[in-house]
Amino acid sequence: MREKTIDYTLRATWMAIAKMYNEEASKKGSTMSTGFALLSIDPEGGTPSTSLGPKMGMEATSLSRTLKSMETKGLIVRKRNPNDGRGVLIHLTPFGIEMRDFSKEVVFTFDSKIQEAIPKEKLNTFLEVLQIMNDLIASKKVYPTKK
Repeated sequence: MREKTIDYTLRATWMAIAKMYNEEASKKGSTMSTGFALLSIDPEGGTPSTSLGPKMGMEATSLSRTLKSMETKGLIVRKRNPNDGRGVLIHLTPFGIEMRDFSKEVVFTFDSKIQEAIPKEKLNTFLEVLQIMNDLIASKKVYPTKK
C-alpha cells in the first residue's frame, strides 16, 4: 500500500518505540517484553499468573516463555496462591524489583520527553483520538459481528 494509512502510521510508530525500548533493555541484558511483565506484576503482593496474559495482551505461549526466562534470570519466583491452592502467584525477587525500577525509569523518561516535545493541547487531542479508536474497536463498530 503506497499511501500511509492510520494503521500503518500506528504500527510503524509502535515498532519504533518497541525497538527503542529493546535497545534500552538490552543495556541491562533484558527485553521490552520482560520489562513490560515486570511492570505488570504487583511488587508487594504478587500477581496471579492467569491474570498476567490478559493484563499484558499476550498469548499464553509467549507469556509462558517470558516468565520462564524471567525465572531463569532470577527476576521472579512462583508461589502457590494462599487464597486459591490451585493458582500460582508471580512474585518479584529483589533483582526483579531492581529491574522493575529500571523499566519504570525507561518508560517515564520516554513519556517525559514526549510531553516536553509536544504541546499539551496536541497531546490531549492525540490521546482523545486514541480513546475514540479504542472505543470503536471495543464496541465492534469497525467490523460489526453478523447475526
